[in-house]
Amino acid sequence: MDNIPEHIVWEILSRIKKTSDRNAVSLVCKRLYYLDNAERNCIRVGCGMDPADEALSCLCIRFENLSKVEITYSGWMSKLGKQLDDKGLLILANHCPLLCDLSLSYCTFITDVGLRYLASSSKLSSLRLNFTPRITGCGILSLVVGCKNLSSLHLIRCLNVSSVEWLEYLGKLGTLEDLSIKNCRAIGEGDLIKLGPGWQKLTRLQFEVDANYRYMKVYDRLSVDRWQKQYVPCGNMLELSLVNCIISPGRGLACVLSKCKNLQKIHLDMCVGVRDFDIICLSQRSSELKSVSLRVPSDFSLPSLVNNPLRLTDESLKALAQNCSKLESVRISFSDGEFPSSSSFTLSGILCLIQRCPVRQLALDHVYSFNDVGMEALCSAEYLESLELVKCQEISDEGLQLVSQFPRLCILRLSKCLGISDDGLKPLVGSLKLDFLAIEDCPQISERGVQGAAKSVSFRNNLFCVQRKRMQQTA
Repeated sequence: MDNIPEHIVWEILSRIKKTSDRNAVSLVCKRLYYLDNAERNCIRVGCGMDPADEALSCLCIRFENLSKVEITYSGWMSKLGKQLDDKGLLILANHCPLLCDLSLSYCTFITDVGLRYLASSSKLSSLRLNFTPRITGCGILSLVVGCKNLSSLHLIRCLNVSSVEWLEYLGKLGTLEDLSIKNCRAIGEGDLIKLGPGWQKLTRLQFEVDANYRYMKVYDRLSVDRWQKQYVPCGNMLELSLVNCIISPGRGLACVLSKCKNLQKIHLDMCVGVRDFDIICLSQRSSELKSVSLRVPSDFSLPSLVNNPLRLTDESLKALAQNCSKLESVRISFSDGEFPSSSSFTLSGILCLIQRCPVRQLALDHVYSFNDVGMEALCSAEYLESLELVKCQEISDEGLQLVSQFPRLCILRLSKCLGISDDGLKPLVGSLKLDFLAIEDCPQISERGVQGAAKSVSFRNNLFCVQRKRMQQTA
């Protein structure tokens, strides 16, 4: 090893991705050990550190060029030793001058004090907090004041982050490009307005409300009326994801939908109040749209939607088909309810979208309007490469047999489709048309029936196992 040029050794090390392999290679000789220490720039640690602070300190001293650190305590129990605490973040701040990306998951011992220590990490540009219950808005504010280069912030299940002064400060700072707030119960749609001029820099926004927390409340206008209609400079937004949000006509997040002119990807999941007008405006402004995912409530899944005129219809799909000529990925789904939706998207609207756009990936979940006629129409979908059907009960074996005639289809996923059986897959057996076939919980399809239907097959039938177990218990 001593005679190999250094640049070749660096190339060898850069090609080894698994941590276990890197550790093994570093033990071969002293040269590889020291070069690996200098080249290693990211680590992922957690329950295995014991004692935590001492172990982290040793790692930071050994790998002096760390720029990305992930600390996760998923599955942690007290018998595994004490978790990393605020002192651990002080160690990172003092020993990792190049730290720019930090992720903390299930770190229940870390408090606002630890975030204040991190405020001295001037290069920190990305922070992800996942279930850190002792963190509050004050701690985040102290961090963002010190970290002037923060461009990505993800908060997931941070239940005690109630103050949003940090959001206002980030808006004025103008560095934030990626913001994700999920299931933080004390942060609502109205708080997003605090971002102010920061909207102009934002390219990616993910906002998700805790469904269990939200649905226990009565739907009203109070939470959205806090955000009055005003100018939202979100012209640089490329990706937008809203889950379980209340969208008031002409206000708040509805303004965001109508102002995005460069959007490429949108995901709307159980967002109450979205209108055809919102999607039409979005399609007219965002001609570069490439991915659309819409999950809407079924007719009776939420009491507040009964007789509610604010629902999406085929007009939204037709507008997307007319204005978004680059649309490649489409996902349409309805929430699980006792009754399927009969007054929202129909087969006509879905086919209009597929036939007029170069859709390569199509996923339909709980869409009862999609049947064998829809499968027949897909025979002319010249760009379709991936198809996923979940709980589409109107599709029979006759419709499934048409898959062999789809021009470019190479990936097929079927889940909980009760109307199809082994007979529907027979034209695919031995044809080598599909690269990948996944069958999940389709009780009439057997493991024998999928053999030879694709180059690679994944089969799982938990429904059959549950039914057989119940029969055995009854006997």
